[in-house]
Amino acid sequence: MIMITVAFLLGMILCLLFGVPYISFLKKKMIGQYVKDVAPEAHQKKEGTPTTGGVFIIIAAVMASIIALLLAQRFSEEVFIVLITFLFYAFAGFQDDFLKLKGKHNDGLSARGKLLRQIAIALLPTAFVMMTNPDGTYFSIGSLSFDLRWLYPVLSVFVITGASNAYNLTDGLDGLASSTGVFAFIACALILLLNGHPGAGIIAASVAGALFGFLKYNKPKAEVFMGDTGSLAIGGLLGTLAVIGKFEFLLIFIGGIFVIETLSVILQVISFKTTGKRIFKMSPIHHHFELCGWSEKRIVITFALVSALFNAFALWLFYLTQKGLF
Repeated sequence: MIMITVAFLLGMILCLLFGVPYISFLKKKMIGQYVKDVAPEAHQKKEGTPTTGGVFIIIAAVMASIIALLLAQRFSEEVFIVLITFLFYAFAGFQDDFLKLKGKHNDGLSARGKLLRQIAIALLPTAFVMMTNPDGTYFSIGSLSFDLRWLYPVLSVFVITGASNAYNLTDGLDGLASSTGVFAFIACALILLLNGHPGAGIIAASVAGALFGFLKYNKPKAEVFMGDTGSLAIGGLLGTLAVIGKFEFLLIFIGGIFVIETLSVILQVISFKTTGKRIFKMSPIHHHFELCGWSEKRIVITFALVSALFNAFALWLFYLTQKGLF
């Protein structure tokens, strides 16, 4: 538990330190966000805000993880796979951000190109779990466990890719993805620590700390956005940790806000294509609340509190599972 705390503090401090020079660099090079025409009108004023802040989140989180892992003597093949997956997702996200900045518009990688990259990267932790864990093909819901056999790789890739995209969808308001992500990664760190994956838990705590530090620069009104460099990588890592730690089911609650955001988009599309009517004023759902008159700050605080409740519930379910009561 001590090293989990150390990792969190290291991630936070390093992110705070790296943020100042990196944001200054972005402003000097005029590397700013391009806002889609379909975004709420209030978002047009965000045009030009520095982006790719995910770069210094990831550098801070990886450095904090390595330092804490070395201090705890927890470096292993497992943590190497987790860190490599994290960096691969970061590179894919950076490609997307780079194309947007180069083309001076908000269209980066094609949807197909992005998805293929996400799936290919997700195969790495999936293969590792199946080859090294005797329960690698099992999926558990509480005390119930099912051997999915050849279907497990499909589930694993879906979980990791889905988490990456869900977190990416949530990153639409100042401080929203980072604040909700803090609670998700704290819950992951505790679960991983208690179910025999302390090294992966240290990585989760480092990311939680880095996201908490990033809030200083990303809270409304944001000085910098994390961009796809951050959101694709952080979401992908969240799914990877669930697969490594074999708590895929609990991820529904750990990433409860991200699940809701994704479902709002799916329901909106289905409703419009089948009835010609929209359920929400705009999706993802955080834009719906914006158009209902909620301020960004109110939405972010509300969603963060809901995320905290979801993760408290996930930890309670995990506790019941450990006690054989669920």
